[in-house]
Amino acid sequence: MNTVTLASDPEDAAAVEAVEAHHTHLAGELAGRVSVLLDTAARNPAGAEAARASLAAFCERELLPHAAAEEKALYPAAHGTKEARLLVDGMLAEHRRLAGLVAAVRSAPTAVHAAAEGRALQVLFEEHLEKENNLVLPLIAGSTEVSLAELLAGMHELLGGHEHGEDGEETGGGCGGHCTCGETEEEADPELDVREVPHAIRHATVFGALGAVPAGRAMVLVAPHDPKPLLAQIEDRNPGVFSVEYLERGPEAWRLRLSHR
Repeated sequence: MNTVTLASDPEDAAAVEAVEAHHTHLAGELAGRVSVLLDTAARNPAGAEAARASLAAFCERELLPHAAAEEKALYPAAHGTKEARLLVDGMLAEHRRLAGLVAAVRSAPTAVHAAAEGRALQVLFEEHLEKENNLVLPLIAGSTEVSLAELLAGMHELLGGHEHGEDGEETGGGCGGHCTCGETEEEADPELDVREVPHAIRHATVFGALGAVPAGRAMVLVAPHDPKPLLAQIEDRNPGVFSVEYLERGPEAWRLRLSHR
C-alpha cells in the first residue's frame, strides 16, 4: 500500500490519500478481529462465539458497505476505460467472494471453521485493497476526464470518518454487554502480538481486536515497546472503557492486559 499515485490535480491527490488511509484502517481492524477469533477458537472454541459475531458484524457494518460504495462510485468510472474493463470485472467478482466469506463466518458449523473462513476473508481483502490502491485508484486519479474527488464527495464508506468508536457504537463483542457464552473460569485471555504486524496497520489492528472483546473480558497485548501513544488513542476513542495492567515491561516485549470494564 505504498505505491505513489500521480493525480491530475491536488483535490484528486487528497482523495487518493483519504481512500488509502481508510483502506489501511479497514485492513487493520479486520486483521485484529480475525486474530482474536483465531486465538480464541484455538484456546476455547466454545467461548469464541463473541469474537465470531464481532467479526461478522464489523464486515457487515464496514467492509460490505465499502464494497457497495466502490461499485457505485469508483468502478463505473474505471470500467469505462478499455484497459481497466477486465480488471474491474475481476474486482466485482472478488466482492461477491468477500460477501460469501462473510456469510460463511456467520454460518460456519464451529468457531474453528469460522476462524478459517475469517482468515481467508482477511487474505482476500488485503489482496483486493492492493489492487485498488495500485491499479484502480491511479487509473482514475490520473485521468483528466474524471474527477476522483467529485466521484467520492460525501462517500463516507470510501473516505472513512465514521470508523468504529466514532459513530456512537458500543465497543466490544458481538453479543451485547457482558457476554459469558461458552466461557469457563479457566479460559485464558486472547493474546494479540503486534510485533510482526506492519506499522501502518498496527494501531488499527489493536482497535479491531479490542472491538471483539466483550464487557467483562480482557485481551493481552504484546508490543515491541511501551505503547503509551496507543493507550492514549484507545482512551480517546473509548473513554473509561478499558483498564490497563502491565504484565511485562521489556526489554524484548511489553505485555499488557486490556480489560473491558
